[in-house]
Amino acid sequence: MAEGQEGEDKTEEPTPHRLQEAHKRGDVPKSQEVSVFLGLGALTLALMLMPVFGTGPRLAHDLKSYLAGAHLVPSDGAGIQAAGTNGLFVALRALALPLGIVIAAALAAGLVQHRPVFSAEQLTPKLSRLSPLAGLKRMFGAQGIVQFVKGIAKIALVGTLAGWVLWRERDRFESLVGQEPTAVVAVSLGLALKLLGGILALHAIITIADILFQRFSWMKRQRMTREEVKREMKEQDGNPEIKAKLRQLRQQRLRQSVAKAVPKATVVIANPTHFAVALRYESGMAAPVCVAKGVDALALRIRAIAAEHGVAVIENPPLARALHATVEIDDEIPVDHYKAVAEVIGFVLRLKRRAS
Repeated sequence: MAEGQEGEDKTEEPTPHRLQEAHKRGDVPKSQEVSVFLGLGALTLALMLMPVFGTGPRLAHDLKSYLAGAHLVPSDGAGIQAAGTNGLFVALRALALPLGIVIAAALAAGLVQHRPVFSAEQLTPKLSRLSPLAGLKRMFGAQGIVQFVKGIAKIALVGTLAGWVLWRERDRFESLVGQEPTAVVAVSLGLALKLLGGILALHAIITIADILFQRFSWMKRQRMTREEVKREMKEQDGNPEIKAKLRQLRQQRLRQSVAKAVPKATVVIANPTHFAVALRYESGMAAPVCVAKGVDALALRIRAIAAEHGVAVIENPPLARALHATVEIDDEIPVDHYKAVAEVIGFVLRLKRRAS
């Protein structure tokens, strides 16, 4: 009962941290249908390439030569072993390309669904996996029922498609009687490619549907309770690495905003090294507005940007400290500082008029 309530309480979408931890454990969304689809595709490609590379004729030639000299093989154990090894080598040499394509498709099945996962947790023995009750739950649960229905549907659809394709080609089977083996192989290869093409088209739809279902099921399994979300937020807030990262991002955004705002300022009020406040004033404004402010390194950066863009820098330590403490960015300066700031801005404007 408690487990059911816990599952029902998991109404919150998983956080990025939760998904990352699941990936580290090897718990990733994966569809077995992708492996089947790529395997079928690789088999189809291998059959298509066999005539191009002459795989069939070469295999037939090698085996014919091998069988023609069968009477020359010694009957002792060493001779039989050498003959078997030689025959296996002949078969592998002819089938190396098809086997290589199929193996590459099997390896690619996992990579196309998610990035590589290296986790020993999935290999660790767990007593819960040996529990008959847990096995029955998996068998008769939602996933088990879906897999059973999917298997029955695949058998029915593929069987129907195969029967339809072969029935349409029934006249060609009758014409193969008495034909040369090479002709029989060519016709059989053509029928196999036609059948595999239809199965691939059908399985593509099944694969896409299964990928979406597996992704939905995986996201549902990763859902969290509100208590889990709150606990994770507290843990993340207390993490020094997260704090350092957030501080770095804030500093980066602040530097970017300073680089855009200071060139538009009318004046920068500063003391020699510690404080700098950039103010903008235009005709018609009720009061000057703070567009940037900073201390220490950021204050020096504000002064450097102001000098680069021809913005006047006026050193007034008491006014700089007072403005930095009382005005926020994008806010008008307090009434208490109107007179002092007006004198500074008036002085700057007079300097600009004289320069012009």
